[in-house]
Amino acid sequence: MSRHFTILHAFYISALFVFTSPAYPVKRREQKTKIKIEVRKEHFILKKIITILCIAVMALSLFAGCGQKADDNNTAAAGGTVSTDGSTSMEKVIGALGESFMEANSGTTFTYNPTGSGSGIQAVSEGRCDIGLSSRALKDDEKASGLKETTLALDGIAIIVNPQNPVKDLTLEQIAKIYTGEITNWKDVGGNDAEIVLIGREAGSGTRDGFESITDTKDACQYRQELTSTGGVIEAVAGNANAIGYASLSAVEGKDTVKAVTVGGVACTEETVLDGSYAIQRPFVLVTVEGRALSECAQKFFEYITSSEAASLISAAGAVAAN
Repeated sequence: MSRHFTILHAFYISALFVFTSPAYPVKRREQKTKIKIEVRKEHFILKKIITILCIAVMALSLFAGCGQKADDNNTAAAGGTVSTDGSTSMEKVIGALGESFMEANSGTTFTYNPTGSGSGIQAVSEGRCDIGLSSRALKDDEKASGLKETTLALDGIAIIVNPQNPVKDLTLEQIAKIYTGEITNWKDVGGNDAEIVLIGREAGSGTRDGFESITDTKDACQYRQELTSTGGVIEAVAGNANAIGYASLSAVEGKDTVKAVTVGGVACTEETVLDGSYAIQRPFVLVTVEGRALSECAQKFFEYITSSEAASLISAAGAVAAN
């Protein structure tokens, strides 16, 4: 404020010096003294008015500028950034929640880095993101290292085949034998006489971990392809009539490029995941570090997505809200 006063004071002195200096002399000698005096008086009054107006305009400009800067600072303070990293299976769910959060909180920025569950867990552990995303529960050693899990939702892992494949149902035991190489031809499970092409996820994927844990095939699967994203698995199965793969329910719903078979006669749906009748399911987990406070913006986001208010968005994205 003192700076603005100094500027105004200096401007006033200089303006006053210029505009209030003695008026130029009236050169017409034939004018009477009375007329000379009146002209000088009018000129002096006019210069005073101009000086005052100039000072007023400058003052308004300076303070308007200050007000604008204050508004800009307040807007910036009201915003913030929240970064997430991890599971590709959670893309639809976390994407919908992030968009909704930004719409409700002007000035905030939400980011999602789809690197896979293992990478997301590592990222939050190393402080490279606010919240890690995992499509599997944390392991004991991860919890022991100071990581904390909060279940956001439940998700079914759909077993998918090409739409041309006549097979409609597989038991959990058949699925395990297919992936471990005991069953290699579709005709052995009611399909065509064709070699089964096994598609799966890369090591470190939460979907792979969940699938192998439930089917009891950990480190025994004979994959033809190990892909780095849920979308990649769906595309591979869609492009091969003899392929089989697994993918998040939330990613498969509404797609006609692949077909989800029933498992033991039970379809993979939100209802069967919620009531537990569908066997192959896992949690969608938010990973944070115990004792490390989230930023104000990240904490607000965390509270929003774990509230009942977000349940409808999670459901619309194909998962089952935990709250």
